[in-house]
Amino acid sequence: MGAGETPLPLTPIEKLKNKQVAFVIDDFGNNMQGTEEILSLPVPLTIAVMPFLPSSKQDAEQAHQKGKDVFVHLPMEPVKGKASWMGPGGITTKMGDAEIRERVHKAIDNIPHAVGLNNHMGSKATADERVMRIVLEVCKERGMIYLDSKTTSKSVAKKLATELGVPYLENKLFLDDIYTVSHITRQMERLCKRIDSQTDPYYIAIGHVGPPGKKTASVLSEYIPRIEKEASFVTISTLVANGAP
Repeated sequence: MGAGETPLPLTPIEKLKNKQVAFVIDDFGNNMQGTEEILSLPVPLTIAVMPFLPSSKQDAEQAHQKGKDVFVHLPMEPVKGKASWMGPGGITTKMGDAEIRERVHKAIDNIPHAVGLNNHMGSKATADERVMRIVLEVCKERGMIYLDSKTTSKSVAKKLATELGVPYLENKLFLDDIYTVSHITRQMERLCKRIDSQTDPYYIAIGHVGPPGKKTASVLSEYIPRIEKEASFVTISTLVANGAP
């Protein structure tokens, strides 16, 4: 969070239900489909904005004005795929320490009101201890939360965040990795069953604007009343402020 910025209002823990669910919506910043629909949902959400894109600052400002968390959705190198798919400002394992550090700082500076960071792609970079140590050192310097999108089971982020004392949480479910209403609905059903049965007090799931954006917004809107019977909608920063993990 930048100097002089007002922190988002947090939901006091005594007003939360015993279970909380945090929805993180990725890929804002490029005038993507579903942007308006997601930002209009009447529940706390965490909005992950990619840096250096046409609507990056606008999306972050709108999300902040609507009381959502703003995260930097940091492009990071995948195991498979073209480097161009990352988007501008991507972090790769071939970069030197100083360049990685500079790029992370610039990405944070590009997204107003950001209180945390999560990885866009990154199955290769998040498994690289040197790279992730630098990313998390910057998070600590800037007072940022790190959310691991968990694009690989080989991620070293949790180990390093624990070592460095960086607030850390991780994704448990991708809602819309297949761009169909039927799949998103099945994932929401999985989420609801986890909420009903889990012993953990909170659950984190990631959706996206872009190709599935309007579908994800529609399905999530339909499930809000059902989820609210069992759990409180919260942002990632609320989870951290209230003691998670």
